[in-house]
Amino acid sequence: MKTMDARHYDVIVSPVITEKATVASEHNKVVFKVAAKATKPQIKEAVEKLFDVKVKSVNTLVRKGKTKVFRGQFGSQSDSKRAVVTLEEGHRIDVTTGL
Repeated sequence: MKTMDARHYDVIVSPVITEKATVASEHNKVVFKVAAKATKPQIKEAVEKLFDVKVKSVNTLVRKGKTKVFRGQFGSQSDSKRAVVTLEEGHRIDVTTGL
């Protein structure tokens, strides 16, 4: 068994399970919520080490938090960074199991 580096668990926060992410999984893509300061090489290394797969590419985006009004008070949700990870042919990650 390989020893995991603790910093890999700090990079990948959680998988994103939405309708759009499910459709992307049919094309060898997996969507993760990642740390705000994580870089593409760090994300690639973390996914390869944690899930034992080969990563083809990593695309990142910052999802801006929504502004909400509750009883006349304005507030906003936090921004979140997401990574769309494209896997090499023959590699798969099934994030729906084990949740």
